[in-house]
Amino acid sequence: MQSHELMREVLRKASAKTIAADLGLSLSMIYKWAEEDEKDGSGSVNPLDRVEALIRSTKDRRLVQWICERGGGFFILNPKHNNPHPEFLIPATNEIVQEFADLLAVIAIAASDNQITSKEAKDIRARWEELKSVTEEFVACCEEGNFASLKEKPPTLPAKM
Repeated sequence: MQSHELMREVLRKASAKTIAADLGLSLSMIYKWAEEDEKDGSGSVNPLDRVEALIRSTKDRRLVQWICERGGGFFILNPKHNNPHPEFLIPATNEIVQEFADLLAVIAIAASDNQITSKEAKDIRARWEELKSVTEEFVACCEEGNFASLKEKPPTLPAKM
Protein backbone atom coordinates (compact mmCIF):
# COMPACT_ATOMS: atom_id res chain seq x y z
CA MET A 1 0.00 0.00 0.00
CA GLN A 2 1.27 3.44 -0.88
CA SER A 3 1.37 6.16 1.77
CA HIS A 4 -1.22 8.30 0.01
CA GLU A 5 -3.58 5.30 -0.13
CA LEU A 6 -3.20 4.79 3.61
CA MET A 7 -3.81 8.49 4.23
CA ARG A 8 -6.98 8.27 2.11
CA GLU A 9 -8.21 5.36 4.25
CA VAL A 10 -7.33 7.19 7.47
CA LEU A 11 -9.29 10.23 6.31
CA ARG A 12 -12.38 8.07 5.83
CA LYS A 13 -12.46 7.52 9.60
CA ALA A 14 -10.72 10.61 10.97
CA SER A 15 -11.80 14.20 10.45
CA ALA A 16 -9.48 16.05 8.08
CA LYS A 17 -10.64 19.29 9.71
CA THR A 18 -9.63 18.05 13.17
CA ILE A 19 -6.26 16.81 11.88
CA ALA A 20 -5.59 20.16 10.23
CA ALA A 21 -6.46 22.03 13.42
CA ASP A 22 -4.42 19.68 15.63
CA LEU A 23 -1.35 20.00 13.39
CA GLY A 24 -1.77 23.70 12.59
CA LEU A 25 -1.98 23.02 8.86
CA SER A 26 -4.44 23.92 6.14
CA LEU A 27 -7.27 21.54 5.31
CA SER A 28 -6.09 21.46 1.70
CA MET A 29 -2.64 20.21 2.84
CA ILE A 30 -4.24 17.31 4.70
CA TYR A 31 -6.22 16.36 1.59
CA LYS A 32 -3.10 16.64 -0.60
CA TRP A 33 -1.45 14.00 1.58
CA ALA A 34 -4.12 11.56 0.36
CA GLU A 35 -3.31 12.22 -3.30
CA GLU A 36 -0.62 10.49 -5.29
CA ASP A 37 2.57 12.55 -5.31
CA GLU A 38 3.66 12.63 -8.90
CA LYS A 39 5.79 15.19 -10.62
CA ASP A 40 2.76 16.53 -12.44
CA GLY A 41 0.21 15.56 -9.78
CA SER A 42 -1.30 17.77 -7.14
CA GLY A 43 -0.35 15.58 -4.19
CA SER A 44 2.14 16.63 -1.54
CA VAL A 45 4.86 14.59 0.15
CA ASN A 46 3.10 13.39 3.28
CA PRO A 47 4.56 12.72 6.73
CA LEU A 48 4.64 8.97 6.12
CA ASP A 49 6.88 9.44 3.08
CA ARG A 50 9.13 11.77 5.04
CA VAL A 51 9.47 9.30 7.93
CA GLU A 52 10.28 6.53 5.47
CA ALA A 53 12.95 8.72 3.85
CA LEU A 54 14.40 9.57 7.28
CA ILE A 55 14.63 5.88 8.23
CA ARG A 56 16.19 5.00 4.88
CA SER A 57 18.70 7.85 5.24
CA THR A 58 19.74 7.13 8.84
CA LYS A 59 19.34 3.34 8.79
CA ASP A 60 18.47 3.70 12.47
CA ARG A 61 15.65 1.40 13.62
CA ARG A 62 15.23 3.36 16.84
CA LEU A 63 13.09 5.79 14.83
CA VAL A 64 10.65 2.99 13.99
CA GLN A 65 10.73 1.70 17.56
CA TRP A 66 9.94 5.19 18.88
CA ILE A 67 6.96 5.54 16.53
CA CYS A 68 5.68 2.10 17.49
CA GLU A 69 5.97 2.92 21.20
CA ARG A 70 4.06 6.19 20.67
CA GLY A 71 1.36 4.14 18.97
CA GLY A 72 1.14 1.78 21.94
CA GLY A 73 3.04 -1.10 20.37
CA PHE A 74 6.49 -2.35 19.58
CA PHE A 75 8.60 -3.00 16.51
CA ILE A 76 9.72 -6.44 15.43
CA LEU A 77 12.03 -6.71 12.45
CA ASN A 78 10.74 -9.00 9.71
CA PRO A 79 12.38 -12.40 9.81
CA LYS A 80 15.47 -13.16 7.78
CA HIS A 81 14.67 -15.80 5.21
CA ASN A 82 18.21 -16.98 4.67
CA ASN A 83 17.90 -20.29 6.53
CA PRO A 84 15.04 -22.13 4.83
CA HIS A 85 16.43 -25.61 5.38
CA PRO A 86 15.14 -27.99 8.04
CA GLU A 87 18.66 -28.31 9.45
CA PHE A 88 18.12 -24.82 10.86
CA LEU A 89 15.18 -25.95 13.00
CA ILE A 90 17.16 -27.20 16.00
CA PRO A 91 19.54 -24.21 16.14
CA ALA A 92 16.55 -21.86 15.76
CA THR A 93 14.73 -23.60 18.60
CA ASN A 94 17.86 -23.43 20.74
CA GLU A 95 18.17 -19.71 20.00
CA ILE A 96 14.64 -19.07 21.29
CA VAL A 97 15.34 -21.07 24.45
CA GLN A 98 18.62 -19.18 24.98
CA GLU A 99 16.95 -15.78 24.47
CA PHE A 100 14.28 -16.75 27.00
CA ALA A 101 16.96 -17.86 29.46
CA ASP A 102 18.80 -14.56 28.94
CA LEU A 103 15.58 -12.66 29.66
CA LEU A 104 15.00 -14.65 32.84
CA ALA A 105 18.59 -14.01 33.95
CA VAL A 106 18.20 -10.26 33.47
CA ILE A 107 14.91 -10.34 35.43
CA ALA A 108 16.42 -12.44 38.24
CA ILE A 109 19.43 -10.16 38.61
CA ALA A 110 17.24 -7.04 38.54
CA ALA A 111 14.80 -8.42 41.10
CA SER A 112 17.44 -9.83 43.45
CA ASP A 113 17.35 -6.70 45.64
CA ASN A 114 13.52 -6.53 45.60
CA GLN A 115 13.44 -3.46 43.38
CA ILE A 116 13.74 -2.67 39.69
CA THR A 117 15.60 0.50 38.67
CA SER A 118 14.83 2.34 35.46
CA LYS A 119 18.08 1.03 33.93
CA GLU A 120 17.15 -2.52 34.89
CA ALA A 121 13.70 -1.99 33.40
CA LYS A 122 15.34 -0.85 30.13
CA ASP A 123 17.58 -3.93 30.17
CA ILE A 124 14.56 -6.18 30.70
CA ARG A 125 12.72 -4.42 27.86
CA ALA A 126 15.71 -4.87 25.52
CA ARG A 127 15.94 -8.61 26.25
CA TRP A 128 12.16 -8.95 25.82
CA GLU A 129 12.29 -7.20 22.43
CA GLU A 130 15.10 -9.51 21.31
CA LEU A 131 13.14 -12.59 22.42
CA LYS A 132 10.07 -11.40 20.50
CA SER A 133 12.13 -10.83 17.36
CA VAL A 134 13.80 -14.25 17.49
CA THR A 135 10.48 -15.97 18.17
CA GLU A 136 8.71 -14.07 15.37
CA GLU A 137 11.40 -15.16 12.93
CA PHE A 138 10.95 -18.78 13.99
CA VAL A 139 7.14 -18.65 13.75
CA ALA A 140 7.22 -16.96 10.33
CA CYS A 141 9.59 -19.61 9.00
CA CYS A 142 7.26 -22.31 10.28
CA GLU A 143 4.22 -20.64 8.71
CA GLU A 144 5.99 -20.46 5.36
CA GLY A 145 6.65 -24.17 5.44
CA ASN A 146 10.40 -23.91 5.80
CA PHE A 147 10.42 -26.90 8.16
CA ALA A 148 7.74 -28.97 6.37
CA SER A 149 10.09 -31.76 5.37
CA LEU A 150 10.56 -32.68 9.03
CA LYS A 151 6.92 -33.77 9.15
CA GLU A 152 7.48 -36.13 6.24
CA LYS A 153 10.43 -38.11 7.58
CA PRO A 154 10.67 -39.43 11.12
CA PRO A 155 13.71 -38.36 13.11
CA THR A 156 16.58 -40.80 13.01
CA LEU A 157 17.51 -42.42 16.27
CA PRO A 158 21.16 -43.08 17.13
CA ALA A 159 22.30 -46.65 16.53
CA LYS A 160 22.50 -48.90 19.58
CA MET A 161 25.95 -50.06 20.54
